[in-house]
Amino acid sequence: MAIRALHLTIVPHALAVAAAVMVLVWCIYFRGGLAWASSNKNLIFNLHPVLMLIGFIILGGEAIMSYKSLPLSKDVKKLIHLVLHGIALILGIIGIYTAFKYHNESSIVNLYSLHSWLGMGIIVLYGIQWIYGFLVFFYPGGSAGLRSESLPWHVLLGLFVYILAIGNASIGFLEKLTFLENSGLAKYGAEAYLVNFTAVVTILYGAFVIFTVFAKAPSEDDNSYSAI
Repeated sequence: MAIRALHLTIVPHALAVAAAVMVLVWCIYFRGGLAWASSNKNLIFNLHPVLMLIGFIILGGEAIMSYKSLPLSKDVKKLIHLVLHGIALILGIIGIYTAFKYHNESSIVNLYSLHSWLGMGIIVLYGIQWIYGFLVFFYPGGSAGLRSESLPWHVLLGLFVYILAIGNASIGFLEKLTFLENSGLAKYGAEAYLVNFTAVVTILYGAFVIFTVFAKAPSEDDNSYSAI
């Protein structure tokens, strides 16, 4: 028997809460807090993982799941899907800006790592995906033929970008933890374990978001991802 998407979302929702709490505990309790402007530049950087995980990955995942799992009309789900993705995109852009801000104010060069290269590519693809989806599926809206032809590619590219984002978040956690350990952080200390487990929970969250896409849609709308 097929698992219903709405029931399956219980798991990623719980993982989302856990991941959000864990990244906040890390950045506020272990790393000293959050700040847009501070003489302690590390507080500025702390905004980056918080915004990218909660704002970009979790909200982006909720946007993906909302279209498949909610027992609502297609038009309402389309609007929720669009708005959540839009918020995730904005917070993702701000999150990337905070990394540049931290680097610039700390005299650190930008865009030197794989994490930063992938991050820029992901946010650009995410933005293109959102704009195309808005124009074709929302307003002014493409023809029925264009929507039908575009939908499989829209879904495929969206999942591809989201999987990349999950993988890049894991690289980011690893990169930051490596920097901290090279600066003296205990490799088997509480903070190191917290960062690693946050990455694991993030990966599990992303996996269950993808599982939801392939689960059974609400009975009144069994073709959620087959027509827009």
